[in-house]
Amino acid sequence: MLEELLALGFEGAEYDAHLIRIGEGDQFSSGFVAANPNSKIPAVVDHSGASPTRVFESGAILVYLAEKFSALLPVEPAARAECLSWLFWQMGSAPYLGGGFGHFYHYAPEPFEYPINRFAMEVKRQFDVLDRNLAEREYLAGDAYTIADIATFPWYGGMMLYNLYEAETFLDVASYKHLNRWANAIAARPAVQRGRRVNRTWGPESEQLPERHSAADLD
Repeated sequence: MLEELLALGFEGAEYDAHLIRIGEGDQFSSGFVAANPNSKIPAVVDHSGASPTRVFESGAILVYLAEKFSALLPVEPAARAECLSWLFWQMGSAPYLGGGFGHFYHYAPEPFEYPINRFAMEVKRQFDVLDRNLAEREYLAGDAYTIADIATFPWYGGMMLYNLYEAETFLDVASYKHLNRWANAIAARPAVQRGRRVNRTWGPESEQLPERHSAADLD
């Protein structure tokens, strides 16, 4: 979101991205808990006003930034409602269903059949919801790219393109042609390519950027 705002020319979206090593418990430090009392990533602290403003939960962060810069969130009531509906759909479905599937299929110490099948069925239902919606429009909420797309891409775009949870064959992701078209279009955006490198500590060294404190770090 911040890289998209910078690409649109909003200089006030310049940001510092600090690496929170959740495997080492950084999220429980007093400094991070002050930003997010739930000790989860991501969290944002906006220092541009008279006093710092903390925002936690991805959906809240996206709405906050969209309203702050008047970008990537429609103003017209019906279009805004459609965008927010898809944003909250993502918040209510992807972390639990997608994350639940990933846990039982990829991370759990034992592969129990029932939870794998249950969560796989729900994830594929979510794929179908997205695929049918994208058969009729370019982006989730219509013809314009919005915060609904930004929220949903890392989850379901990741499953389509990056073999998230090593489950692309099991979930038959190639069969969702409209969802794949959408995912590829978003992955091609320069701001998305830049943003995906931020706080990355895995993969090819050329794609890693543990912390970002200026555009020059990415350039």
